[in-house]
Amino acid sequence: MKHSSIIGFIFCAIYSLLAAFILVSSSNDGPFYDSTAYTECRAEPEKPLYNGGMLKGEEASVSGRDTLRSIGASYTPAYILHNLTQNTIYCFSIWVKIEAGSASTARVRAKLRSDNATLNCVGSVSAKQGCWSFLKGGFLLDSPSQLSILFFETTNDDGKTQLEVASASLQPFTQDQWKNNQDYFINTARKRAVTIHVAGENGESVEGALVNVEQISKDFPIGSAISKTILGNIPYQEWFVKRFDATVFENELKWYATEPHQGKLNYTFADKMMSFVRANRIIARGHNIFWEDPKYTPDWVRNLTGEDLRSAVNQRIRSLMTRYRGEFVHWDVSNEMLHFDFYESRLGKNASYELFAAARELDSLATLFLNDFNVVETCSDERSTVDEYIARVRELERYDGGGMRMDGVGLEGHFTRPNVALMRANLDKLATLELPVWLTEIDISSTLDHRTQAIYLEQVLREGFSHPSVNGIILWTALHPNGCYQMCLTDDKFINLPAGDVVDKKLLEWTTGEVKAKTDDHGTFSFLGFLGEYRVSIIYEGKTVNSSFSLSRDPETKHVRLRI
Repeated sequence: MKHSSIIGFIFCAIYSLLAAFILVSSSNDGPFYDSTAYTECRAEPEKPLYNGGMLKGEEASVSGRDTLRSIGASYTPAYILHNLTQNTIYCFSIWVKIEAGSASTARVRAKLRSDNATLNCVGSVSAKQGCWSFLKGGFLLDSPSQLSILFFETTNDDGKTQLEVASASLQPFTQDQWKNNQDYFINTARKRAVTIHVAGENGESVEGALVNVEQISKDFPIGSAISKTILGNIPYQEWFVKRFDATVFENELKWYATEPHQGKLNYTFADKMMSFVRANRIIARGHNIFWEDPKYTPDWVRNLTGEDLRSAVNQRIRSLMTRYRGEFVHWDVSNEMLHFDFYESRLGKNASYELFAAARELDSLATLFLNDFNVVETCSDERSTVDEYIARVRELERYDGGGMRMDGVGLEGHFTRPNVALMRANLDKLATLELPVWLTEIDISSTLDHRTQAIYLEQVLREGFSHPSVNGIILWTALHPNGCYQMCLTDDKFINLPAGDVVDKKLLEWTTGEVKAKTDDHGTFSFLGFLGEYRVSIIYEGKTVNSSFSLSRDPETKHVRLRI
């Protein structure tokens, strides 16, 4: 077999062999991550993931009663864990049911007490009486623990709510095993095998033709927020355009920015920012039409009631969406509605449905998002657990017998320290909605130093990019004279900070570099490329043929046939 033929064979084989490489569990490769998730209550629990993992054959212990009392928790089923190791990622899942005689529903939180720390939430679920609910999460310890206890707490914990548990599973992953799983998902969800066929004028295979392939756009958008500070700032614009193909306006579309005083509309900055977006062929998210937090609602709007408020709301959505119809690919319609309820508390429980319905009518081609925080960052925030998010989406979809078709899942992603096992578990649950998921406002807390921010940012980016249900990532890193909201990518001279270096590294890593090769004796060349748009040129005996092709998600090899 000739050298070019060997190369083609290798590239073609990678796609299928990689799956086998990861799926085979061994001491070197480790377990394959199980993305299974359930969000509907079931009559019977399913079998445990990983066949139970470390908890195979284990029953919930009652011996933890004294330990639980010592830390101020009421008795629940508990698991005693021995010899947990440092920096190991533990994936936990279990089925939970509320026993008869207790509350009909309760939020159940899994907690971990180790030798040196208590993790207040490693997974949560909205449980019910009479059926089984699936809790999925996980944790990572900073130091080894000889003895740990994994137990449960209910939000209405009066000591009377009793839980049944079944099919518990605790599966450890080393850091390398976790990375291997991420790489597997990246190679299967973000890439596709391509075979380029080159034939002569009479259909004969052309061996030895020079093939040059270049990716010119990516299918997976990665972007950053911008603010009016980018206007007229050429160095900032050049730095931004070199990197990003997606953006969101940080504040300039918000109601308090476009209409600070009733009836006095001002879209000056938003219009100029849209011109920048258009000129550089960048896609933009519309953020936001309404914000349920009264703190970010214009003062004059807070003073309105009844029909006056309803009229102002209708004028706002019509003005904004008519002006920018077709310009924004997404709209965050009613921002942070899991945490706040300014409009529903004043206009009725159907207010959110009406806002989404109006947005759908005014811009039918835009993707409408429910956008909120602390959905994947933690499970400690009871207002925005993953189950609460899913329930809200389904409530809007079922409203009044007809409902509103939801388009997208918006997850802000303002992290301090990411729990990657929990983040992935919550993404697994959100994937059951079968809607596109976007990480819309990613940053790492400014309470951490720049280097730590960069480490945690890389963890979040890898989790997002490697999860098949995630369709795009936006960083909340708009640059201002005094810095950024929480995390900057660059200093004021556009020299990268550590977080910026991480972003540049990932942008390069997740792009197909220029591919050059010669066709084999079958007139073919194969490679594995990231999804997106490509330009290809064929050179043979002084002739050149140029063409293009697209790679979309598909398990089948893409065949590109060219004649020279």
